[in-house]
Amino acid sequence: MIKYIIMALALGAVVGYVSGSMEIVAINTIFSDYIFTLSLVALLFFMGLLFGADKEAIANLKKTGIKVLVFPFATALGSILGGLVGGLLLGLDLVASMGVCAGYGWYTMAGPLAGQLFGVEWAALGFTVNFLREIVTITTISITSKIDKYTPIAMGGATAMDTTLPVIVRYCGQDTLITAFSSGFTLTIIAPFTITAIAALAH
Repeated sequence: MIKYIIMALALGAVVGYVSGSMEIVAINTIFSDYIFTLSLVALLFFMGLLFGADKEAIANLKKTGIKVLVFPFATALGSILGGLVGGLLLGLDLVASMGVCAGYGWYTMAGPLAGQLFGVEWAALGFTVNFLREIVTITTISITSKIDKYTPIAMGGATAMDTTLPVIVRYCGQDTLITAFSSGFTLTIIAPFTITAIAALAH
């Protein structure tokens, strides 16, 4: 499955490069956004269908309980601490480094917001770091899922509710569906507020 995802991404990049015209790319982007939304809704429906039919998964959810709510906040804390450690090792501005990592994988939001709050150079870094988080989650999940089935969910961050959800369920099991979706959803909601709050530390 991973190789098909990488092949599709590479093919899209080649087509976008060859088409050349930004007008064509813009039209394709609008069309692809529409298709993506429909496919995502269909994907979530069928995943919910599979989850509802899996009595063992429902039983596991009941056992998990409050842990489902704790997980995304633990992921958020780990991401911010990772930004702090990375900033220290690379000699970067610590506040900006933590702020960028608080994008939790939501690169389309983290890039522009980081640029607004920390400076233009951080816009590129915010986009790149969070984009790579999604790519690394997908390309390493066959390995990380064997370490612990919740590791890929934490790695995916906000993307665990949409783009990385299919591979998470595929490699980690249907019983991780609710945890992955709720974690990604929670991180998506708190990401812009977390970045803004961290930026306030610099003032």
